[in-house]
Amino acid sequence: MTKLSVTLLSAAVLSALSMSANACTGLIVGKGASVDGSIMIARNEDFGINNWNKYLAYRPQQINEQGDWTLGNGLVVPMPSQFYAYSAIPDWDALTVDKDGKYYEERGINQYNVAVSATTSAEVNEKAAKADPLVKPGIIEAVIPTLILPQVKTAKQGVELLGHYIEEYGAGEGNSLYIADINEAWLFEIGSGHHWIAVKVPDDSYAMIANGLRIHGVDLDAPDVMHSEGLLDFVKQHKLLDEPDASSFNFAKAFGVIGDVYNVDREWLGQAMLTPSQVQDTREQQYPLFLKPDDKISVGDVASVLGATYEGTQLAEKGERPIRVERQLESHIIQLRPDMPEEFQGIIWQSYGVLSESVLVPLYASLQEYPTPYTVGTDTYSDDSAYWQFRSLTALATANPDKYLPMLKATWDKEESKLYKQVSNMDMLLKDMYNQDKATAVEMASDFSYGQLQRTLSMATEIRYKMMTDLTKSTEKKYSEEEFKKIMSL
Repeated sequence: MTKLSVTLLSAAVLSALSMSANACTGLIVGKGASVDGSIMIARNEDFGINNWNKYLAYRPQQINEQGDWTLGNGLVVPMPSQFYAYSAIPDWDALTVDKDGKYYEERGINQYNVAVSATTSAEVNEKAAKADPLVKPGIIEAVIPTLILPQVKTAKQGVELLGHYIEEYGAGEGNSLYIADINEAWLFEIGSGHHWIAVKVPDDSYAMIANGLRIHGVDLDAPDVMHSEGLLDFVKQHKLLDEPDASSFNFAKAFGVIGDVYNVDREWLGQAMLTPSQVQDTREQQYPLFLKPDDKISVGDVASVLGATYEGTQLAEKGERPIRVERQLESHIIQLRPDMPEEFQGIIWQSYGVLSESVLVPLYASLQEYPTPYTVGTDTYSDDSAYWQFRSLTALATANPDKYLPMLKATWDKEESKLYKQVSNMDMLLKDMYNQDKATAVEMASDFSYGQLQRTLSMATEIRYKMMTDLTKSTEKKYSEEEFKKIMSL
């Protein structure tokens, strides 16, 4: 998303520009495809620039008065009678756009363990855009989590509500987004001003998403497919497909741009990593919408995909754009675990900055308060901002990427391995404690996540000090790779 200073541009102008440089990558994992039976929705938030500070926020439940609800981009809808509580990760400048500070909230889990990750921007083709123009102000990435998370109790209800809003008020962007609960996950795509489609991800499969619309080969009448009213007739009327087939519908081709190497290279890479047994040619027009993984997928596997480059693959020399890019603002992996007590079913593995040079911190959905550094900062570097502490590590590493980038990755990979084990142990402890004292268990989970945010931030600060020290030494006295590896051990 191209973002200019909101003190100079109105929210309406921002929404008009918002899809021009968004280049996220995402992954949805069905509960039967994961190692622990959890559903996962995950995404890198990549912008055209990488200094847009992100905050961690919790939105409490509230009762509303009747009237209009004005979203950050100027969209006005009827105010719901109440809001459910949910977590979010808004932009630092949200208050200058939206008086409630709810703008580009990107992802979250609500009190009913419904999760949203929005969005992976996608291009709408000229023919579809002409037949059903995008609407300003309309439904866009900047407002989708804010709009859906406080209103729904199930993922399917979220799909239906978002679809209603698009048909009623119009969409301002082409997008893919993910909505899930402990039972099911849906890939939702917006193809034009008023047309959309959503498909339930099979339990035994995953969906790999780059910046092109992905949904194809689906039966419009199947119970696992929902879509805008009159979708097939609209496609026929405007000849968006040569031979529209309701039983094997190609939404991506009708409304999007297929075969763009900027997108299909990443789709191929993710599928090659998770299902290497299915050998596929590079740069196909469309890759399978869903695939079964060769092995059950863990949080670590998802993180590997979100941090992947083309190194060691057929696209090593010609890959258009890797999944790991330096303009990542944050990455998240949301797990929904049916075997946990309700308060702990949702957990967000959250990183700041570039995932490969950062760490995924486990945030239990019960967490409602955050350390101050995760709630401050702007687009200008400051020592008090958690975002800048993590993001500056990648910036410093560019001075000698061959030396520093592998060190950063190794350091944080080691830390993440510890955190995976700690969460596994914490889950068992929470289950036992929950049966004895529910309130204490909830407090324990929140304290654990709060403490991990503090601890990993301290690690990032210490690493930055060591890197700065090493960088400012004279050429002759700089640490060798082996020496630096030792001082990076925390």
